[in-house]
Amino acid sequence: MMIKNMKKKRFSPTGLIITAMIIAAIVLLVKHFHIKNFHIVKPEVVYVSGQPRGLDYTRLLYKYHIATIVNVRLISEHRSHNWYNEEITWAKNNGVNYIELPIVKANYFPNEKTQNQFLNIVGNKSNLPVLLHGSGDDKRVAMLTAVWMRKAQGYSTERTISEVENIMDSRRLTESEIGFIRALAK
Repeated sequence: MMIKNMKKKRFSPTGLIITAMIIAAIVLLVKHFHIKNFHIVKPEVVYVSGQPRGLDYTRLLYKYHIATIVNVRLISEHRSHNWYNEEITWAKNNGVNYIELPIVKANYFPNEKTQNQFLNIVGNKSNLPVLLHGSGDDKRVAMLTAVWMRKAQGYSTERTISEVENIMDSRRLTESEIGFIRALAK
């Protein structure tokens, strides 16, 4: 039996560098086109997310046709961060409405005035679709979305809880959050 001399295949340094660059490019593209905590609540009506950045805004406009951005952060939360200027400038340059509905982070349940303002925004067809956002896994966004689900869409308490847990990336709601949702009357 003859054993053939087989040469081991070597990877050239150039090939390894090119492979590494391709992998890095893919990772960066995925990162740039991944909107933090993005959820479709109701297509063409309400979307929620964490803070969009960079190319996220373009994706929101062209893929989801966002007409209005509603930010729940207080001014004190974004004064020292560049995202605020980026968001305001982008919205203005692209004809997207920008509305601030600040909710205190420590007491994240929206008051009656904020609830009514948000329901009016979403109730105006010229504002649709709406992107509601705060920071990462913002409870303020989840609770304001619950208001819309219960009061404008007539969702049951159970369905609202399930949908809000999905927005919170399957985190179980606290008793006070469930109590808030139960108290929302249509």
